[in-house]
Amino acid sequence: MSPIIDFHTHAFPDQVAVRAIPALEAEVAGEVKACHDGRLSSLLAKMDEAGIAQSVLCSIATRPAQFVPILEWSQSIASERIIPFPSVHPADPEAVNRISQIRAAGFAGIKMHPYYQQFTLDEERMWPIYERIAAEGLILVMHTGFDIAFPRDPIASPARIIRVVERCPELKFIATHLGAWEQWEEVEASLAGRPIYMDLSYVLHLLPAADARRIILAHPADYLLFGTDSPWADQKKVIKELKNLGLPAALEEKIFWQNAARLLPATLLK
Repeated sequence: MSPIIDFHTHAFPDQVAVRAIPALEAEVAGEVKACHDGRLSSLLAKMDEAGIAQSVLCSIATRPAQFVPILEWSQSIASERIIPFPSVHPADPEAVNRISQIRAAGFAGIKMHPYYQQFTLDEERMWPIYERIAAEGLILVMHTGFDIAFPRDPIASPARIIRVVERCPELKFIATHLGAWEQWEEVEASLAGRPIYMDLSYVLHLLPAADARRIILAHPADYLLFGTDSPWADQKKVIKELKNLGLPAALEEKIFWQNAARLLPATLLK
């Protein structure tokens, strides 16, 4: 099998991981248990175990002041196997310029999360941010759908995703969690079939296999990406779950690596 690219993972600096993983587990009252301790070395070990060649490592700035530490850590960990996506916070008065800093530092993309960063996907203050991300040619990995740790406020719904991509069609927007986490009926009704990137992170162990397969087959084959949300799902298990869907072999290849390889700059694919 060809090398696998996981487009959606997380890890933290060692001293942060010790606090972050227990705190994040506590937010969901034990409903979700991390499959590793959140350190970069543990992610790499899990990648080895699963046969994953490269992982996009997504960070989230939960405060504007976290921009510089995240950027500097991302620079320190970038390697042939780890492709970091730093983060900007919408409340940062320098958010638009921060995006250009990320591009100048050689990164391919940015991660944002409406719940942890307290914004609605299509609110007015987000447009200059989206426009600058698009102008810089960066990829935006966006948490979409509900989030297990927050009240079910539809701030990142399929309808809002559509408004974003229609208003900013040049934006390389990735809707995570098969379009919108736990809003999959809306995904199937309005998002599936559109040329919008969707990753498969933290979905396949929750959504009935027949439903997941139907949505995947209804979506353009070139716009699907393998993702796990590690450490919140085990990479090896997610590979097995995807293979168990019985998708056509050519589509599996696109999902596991070809689409990601096309989307990411060639310089990052050693």
